[in-house]
Amino acid sequence: MGAIQLKSIEKWFGDLQVIKGIDLDIQDGEFVIFVGPSGCGKSTLLRLISGLEESNRGAIEIDGKDVTALPPSGRGLSMVFQSYALYPHMSVRENVGFGLKTAGVPKAEIDQKVNAAAEILKLDDYLERRPKALSGGQRQRVAIGRAIVREPSAFLFDEPLSNLDAALRVEMRFEVARLHKSLGTTMIYVTHDQVEAMTLADKIVVLQAGEIEQVGSPRELYEQPDNLFVAQFIGSPKMNVLPCSVTGGSFSLDGHGGGHYPHGGASGAPVKLGIRPEHMLVVAPEEGHCSGTVEVAEYLGADTFLYVALNGLDTVLVRISGSEDFAEGTRIGLKFDESRMHFFDKDDRAIRTGS
Repeated sequence: MGAIQLKSIEKWFGDLQVIKGIDLDIQDGEFVIFVGPSGCGKSTLLRLISGLEESNRGAIEIDGKDVTALPPSGRGLSMVFQSYALYPHMSVRENVGFGLKTAGVPKAEIDQKVNAAAEILKLDDYLERRPKALSGGQRQRVAIGRAIVREPSAFLFDEPLSNLDAALRVEMRFEVARLHKSLGTTMIYVTHDQVEAMTLADKIVVLQAGEIEQVGSPRELYEQPDNLFVAQFIGSPKMNVLPCSVTGGSFSLDGHGGGHYPHGGASGAPVKLGIRPEHMLVVAPEEGHCSGTVEVAEYLGADTFLYVALNGLDTVLVRISGSEDFAEGTRIGLKFDESRMHFFDKDDRAIRTGS
């Protein structure tokens, strides 16, 4: 079992409050990812759950038991850090089983658990090697194996892939996803990379300045962000934001055209329109919601990114098929998918029908 509940958790470092009264329920077996910009408190929150930091107020419960005052060793959790922290003079087998050995577990049981972890992580052929003979991805798998053999109620990952190159990050994302599917154990994972969050999580917790901005599935956060911060943080490339105004049932962009406004009767006057790069079509200049000039075209193979300068507005990014080709300086129109537009009020809160 690995249900974890945070109740009004606060953390202060001197006069600086870094965690501001967080409430969060994590269900047994969930893969939950804390994401947010540097300094938002995501690693501190993970360390509070692990017991490596003490909370100043609030309570932490694991499977209904209050563990707020317990040391890390009494919480039944295993943590995987950004640094592999492997013993260079020990083999992979010895590194994975070291924690069990120091706990006095019989050798036969250690061997059984190490072999089982090695099979899960595809480390069978590397058990007698030293860390220096392993790649970065293999070393990270050894660190994960060391956590697995403890059979924790939950795994805590603190930016475990940030030291790997781009190709290895993709490979290890798959390994971590497969591991969760295989074990079914609760996992809490910290990253600043929203692509990792979108591809791995059952539930994403978006943090900013020590507070939760929104909690939800990757699809919920992408399709229904609660505010402008979440809207621009989730999704890659990030959402374009343009100033707008509404009259009756129509919206308009400064100096450009407009279209149907779908949230009539909702509270809050919209002042910004958000549209993702992939939710725009390139059309003739006179046929779009707005028009502009292609400043830069980035060809990426499957996709092409167009940076389009709009008269009187910011440059917007448009994601189109890589099979399309637009020369720099071309005048184009942009037609929005009106079912995918987002509107925000003066306080950057999302406006929805009935909100």
